[in-house]
Amino acid sequence: MSYSAKLFSAVVAGLLSLMAPMAGIVHAQEVDLSPEQKGRVRAEKVEAAIKLIPADYKFVTPGKFTVASVPGRLPFAAYASDNKTPVGSEPDVAQLVADSLGLQLELVPIAWADWPLGVVSGRFDAAIHNITVTEERKEKFDFSTYRNDLLGFYSPLNGKVTSVSKPEDVAGLKVIVSSGTNQEQILLRWIEANKAKGLAASEVQYYDDEAVLDVALQSGRADLYLGPNATSAFKASKDKKTKLVGTFSGGWPQTAEIAVATKKGSGLAQAVTVALNEQIKNGNYAKLLSRWSLTAEGVSESRTNPPGLPKK
Repeated sequence: MSYSAKLFSAVVAGLLSLMAPMAGIVHAQEVDLSPEQKGRVRAEKVEAAIKLIPADYKFVTPGKFTVASVPGRLPFAAYASDNKTPVGSEPDVAQLVADSLGLQLELVPIAWADWPLGVVSGRFDAAIHNITVTEERKEKFDFSTYRNDLLGFYSPLNGKVTSVSKPEDVAGLKVIVSSGTNQEQILLRWIEANKAKGLAASEVQYYDDEAVLDVALQSGRADLYLGPNATSAFKASKDKKTKLVGTFSGGWPQTAEIAVATKKGSGLAQAVTVALNEQIKNGNYAKLLSRWSLTAEGVSESRTNPPGLPKK
């Protein structure tokens, strides 16, 4: 980050620190953070899915579907007002699957790094938290897809950019992205491709503080923000300050999908896939996506172990 950018960040951070308490109150009022989650979409049993559960499969706790959850940021998952119950889009997906299988949902809050060993060791029946299907992960896990993994370009509501659908569209623009991320690597590849075509260079900006990032975008210091579409879409729907101007796969140029992860060879994945497809068919799935502003990432069909992102 340049000296001027750092100075800008420091000044804005100071101002925002005075506004943060009130902003937090407003945000809390807009989102249901109650542990009861009365607005959560529920489902009836899906007998076709229940019949696919292997007779010898032993759930972590009989009668319960034990799922690893990673509370951290909405819409995926965060702690409810009781500071112990995970709520968000991923707990909602877990609830739909549990209901379909005729089981009680048991969510176990964990750190992201703990889900792979937890599923393999049998601590959890499944992990549901924005997990992308990759060929490497398929060596240890079975997957049942339920969402497209999308990245999104967002601009201010009154911004000059109205559409981004190809690398050429970012030529000459100032784009915010997080360092060390997949989206940064994709953006840098786009910029190099534009450079080879003789197009105008793009300015890449990095901000460690999300609040400072927001001000940079709203003030015109940057034209676009590139990040995970799910979190940006949820934020845009609540704050009403940004608009989506383009999405593409998180595995660009390959397609990437988000899925329920179960232990490889456990036999549970096919039952989960059938359960998800019934919820897609009956409309519950669409209601869930709408609740968390994730409609753009919806799939028309759940698939078991589709092609994943290739190994590096």
